[in-house]
Amino acid sequence: MLLDEKLSGYIKSDIYPFHMPGHKRRPLADWNPYQMDITEIDGFDDLHRAKEILAEAQMRAARLYGAKKTFYLVNGSTCGILAAICTASKRRKRILIARNCHRSVYHAVYLQELDADYLYPCMTKTGIPGQIPPEEVKARLEEAERNKTIEEIGAVVITSPTYEGVVSDIRRIAEIVHAYGIPLIVDEAHGAHFGFSEAFPKSAVRLGADLVIQSLHKTLPSFTQTALLHLCTNRVDENEAARYLDIFETSSPSYLFMAGMEACIHLLAEKGNLLFSAYQKRLSDFYRRMEKLHYLKVIQRPDFSSEEAYDLDLSKICISTDASNLTGKELYDLLLEQYRLQLEMVSGGYVVALSGIMDTDEGFSRLGKALIEIDASLSPADQKKKERIAAAGNLYTRQERVCGIAGAQDAPKKTLPLSDAEGEICASYVYLYPPGIPILVPGERITGEFLSKIRGCRHLGLEVYGLASNYDYGIEVVNFS
Repeated sequence: MLLDEKLSGYIKSDIYPFHMPGHKRRPLADWNPYQMDITEIDGFDDLHRAKEILAEAQMRAARLYGAKKTFYLVNGSTCGILAAICTASKRRKRILIARNCHRSVYHAVYLQELDADYLYPCMTKTGIPGQIPPEEVKARLEEAERNKTIEEIGAVVITSPTYEGVVSDIRRIAEIVHAYGIPLIVDEAHGAHFGFSEAFPKSAVRLGADLVIQSLHKTLPSFTQTALLHLCTNRVDENEAARYLDIFETSSPSYLFMAGMEACIHLLAEKGNLLFSAYQKRLSDFYRRMEKLHYLKVIQRPDFSSEEAYDLDLSKICISTDASNLTGKELYDLLLEQYRLQLEMVSGGYVVALSGIMDTDEGFSRLGKALIEIDASLSPADQKKKERIAAAGNLYTRQERVCGIAGAQDAPKKTLPLSDAEGEICASYVYLYPPGIPILVPGERITGEFLSKIRGCRHLGLEVYGLASNYDYGIEVVNFS
């Protein structure tokens, strides 16, 4: 079957999309994509040297979000993250990053040959990775000051919100970071909808961050691969950001994508209040109905302490199976196969449904009805199930870092079976996708505990990337011989 045939079959099916992209297959305009697909012809400007219609479009986006300067991105947030880190951090210097950052952050670290220090998220009683505490950021910077390495740190990088919707205290973190004259980069890929309703947190753009990256397509009605890079202060060089975007962004940007971005920005500016008001009501009604569940649990703000999460983005509907006899993967499969609901993400003990302003009453009704019916059929979790979940839990823990990312990736490598890899130095990324956050990074030592977690994830049916499947699920390690 050809891809277009498979796509046509999917859109004609009764599967409801609680996943990206945020347009939920509902068009904003009646376009023929082939008639609209052009290149940089006369009168249509050039994204890399924007002076006319595309310059105006980006200015409108900057005004809407409150940024000093906004760049359109047609290579996704990945492109913006690469450009932001390269703009802020000089080659072979240091950077302080959240350990639960997306792998694109690690790719920028590799390209710039940076020495990365990690900030670790809180682990919560729900089992979901929590916020990056401001106190940890302050402690790491004070440590660097004592060690006389503070001037080598080019930037601090935080992911907020996380895939599960956990938000860190960006304003406080920005104050701490700026006290040392260091710029703060916030990967807000999952928060392009922030600031348009009091039901959601404020955007990092307005909380003191210097560079903010947002994926329009994740939570708003825009095409996949469309994103924004916001420059919010004078701590970073606008010309340097443009130079790195010249490197990382395609020289043939899609005018279809850019037109879709402009349509999205225009919709928010003209009808945002109305759309978010209706969306907020749908969400509130849904969460209220879900309070009746006995074994499944739809996570809400009171489920986290203030130490675990500064705030929570309720557009990410996170459904815990911890109290039931289901694993996250079993619930995920049940919702798809029996109820025709495609969710975004699955983990050991929970699933995530992504919602947005384009979701319908029907969609929320179907999800609510499915969860109520499934919940009525469940029984309490037994000890065996709890042990299976625990075996794959707390993935983003401190690992011994033996060498830098670039050193490990550029070194000679060999592939070993998992059973022989304990004690070796990892030479590749190992991660679950989604969310695409490395649970093992090149240069880190492979421990028995980590190997047990990988086996636990596979036992739960989770997709583990970065393993060599043609070698009995082996792993690449640094070859010192």
